[in-house]
Amino acid sequence: MASSSPVAPCSCDCFVSVPPASAIPAVIFAKNSDRPRDEVQEVVYIPAGTHSPGSRLQCTYIEVEQVGKTRAVILSRPAWLWGAEMGANECGVCIGNEAVWTKEPVGEGEALLGMDLLRLALERSSTAQEAVNVIAGLLERYGQGGSCREDPVPFCYHNTFLLADRTEAWVLETAGRLWAAQRIQAGARNISNQLSIGTDISAEHPELRSYAKAQGWWTGRGTFDFAEIFSLIQQPVRMEAAKARFRAGCELLQQQQGNITPEVMMGILRNKESGICMDSGGFRTTASMVSVLPQDPIKPCVHFLTATPDPSRSVFKPFIFEMGVSQAPQVLSPTFGAQDPVRILPRFQTQVDRRHLLYRGHQAALRLMENDQEEGQRLRQKQQSLEQEGLEALRGLLAGDQTSPPHGLGSLFPAFVEREHQAYP
Repeated sequence: MASSSPVAPCSCDCFVSVPPASAIPAVIFAKNSDRPRDEVQEVVYIPAGTHSPGSRLQCTYIEVEQVGKTRAVILSRPAWLWGAEMGANECGVCIGNEAVWTKEPVGEGEALLGMDLLRLALERSSTAQEAVNVIAGLLERYGQGGSCREDPVPFCYHNTFLLADRTEAWVLETAGRLWAAQRIQAGARNISNQLSIGTDISAEHPELRSYAKAQGWWTGRGTFDFAEIFSLIQQPVRMEAAKARFRAGCELLQQQQGNITPEVMMGILRNKESGICMDSGGFRTTASMVSVLPQDPIKPCVHFLTATPDPSRSVFKPFIFEMGVSQAPQVLSPTFGAQDPVRILPRFQTQVDRRHLLYRGHQAALRLMENDQEEGQRLRQKQQSLEQEGLEALRGLLAGDQTSPPHGLGSLFPAFVEREHQAYP
């Protein structure tokens, strides 16, 4: 039977800043993906595509109907599944998801993972609001469910999402097939592993209130507070930890109101004192992402991805959807086809090595940093210098600098990955 409470390690934090909270005329999105500590995340570029009428699409566990056209996407995803923890598309839409548990029981059957919903929304939307509608429609048709970790013991949860584009952001929170959404047109917002939409609901499932009333969770009188009505009365331990991280994230954003930059967001993701940068027991921050979405549609969106664990000891590398964009092979994990343990029933009876080249080099570098202080300092300086180079490139683009790397802006991410890989032992 699928677990309906958060007994396994899984926690995340998402952040967004919409002007005037941003110090620059851009929406800034950020996420830490906290997962089982040995899980590998790869960064995958999927080009736009056209698809035949009636074609089907295999997601992690189930098939869904394909659409005629899909957007190009960049994804940071656990290497064993189809969907993604976070990502962006060529239109400047960014999405991150979080695990959540509510009064609505988690289903036992396999359906769409929240990470599948995230990728499907990126492939099928051109704005954050459209992405909300895509997820809502898929939830209604297919539901959500299935184990969210690569382990023979099922671990299931529902999802919340933070969605952003060049002009605004949305929070979408779900309980089974039900959902509520909140629009953010200014200011800063964060989500963690808990419901956070109260009475400020911008859109909702048409049966949300009648269902809550039928279950005896709401009298039908007075204000309708989604988080209060659908949250578990007896919160598990990990949910209490999420509350502390959520409050800390709110405070960090509040301290920087009006001054939030990509560097500020990276600093928040690297904050260990709050628990936002996670490394405890069986779990840690396995990958991170910061995206800068300029309000000027002529300027390109820039997405910084680590592809490695612990943002405090990783490099945020810039990715831009431009002509000539290509996959960086060093951040692709091995594939196992029909022999992959996720494809064989019963699932996950064996383990395979999913480490990609950058992950291996990064882990070797971390061991060196811990055992050789002088060499560790040298490596950290190389990481910081490389990251600053990417941030300088961003500042130039925002200032209207028309110069680009020799092979074009689309070559930035593969070039930075290669340079980082070469710096490691």
